[in-house]
Amino acid sequence: MPAILMVCTANICRSPIASALLQRKLQQQGMKPRQWQVASAGTWAQDGLPAAPKVRELMSQLGINLNRHRSRGVTSGLLQAADLILTMEQGHKEALQSEFPEIAGRVYLLSEMAGAAHDVQDPIGGTTVDFQDAIREIYRLIEQGFDKIVSLAQANQR
Repeated sequence: MPAILMVCTANICRSPIASALLQRKLQQQGMKPRQWQVASAGTWAQDGLPAAPKVRELMSQLGINLNRHRSRGVTSGLLQAADLILTMEQGHKEALQSEFPEIAGRVYLLSEMAGAAHDVQDPIGGTTVDFQDAIREIYRLIEQGFDKIVSLAQANQR
């Protein structure tokens, strides 16, 4: 079963959004949830926090319920179990590759999956429009990068 880990900073906004949107895309493509593992974590996350209220509100408008999400920090075990690790920012990617060199070849920016290399801006502290923009950007990157995400996760599967 391919395992994908989405990583942001606090694991209350971007990585839960990305995880949920990727899970939905996999299901839309006929890939059963039991056949894929998609999770999220944060580089500076405090364990046990819910997704940000604005994230829960906006994702629920898309038919995605994040009420059960609880934040967690990146651990060696999570990274070792992941076939593909997708980060929201270059700083996340570099930190993981530096601290855990054994997984460096499985860490990419989410934007790299769509043929670019840029950070997904963190909307925490911003306006509703900032949150909507982040959701749209993550959605676009998953849509455009879906084939590469699937291919890399399957190729790296251990």
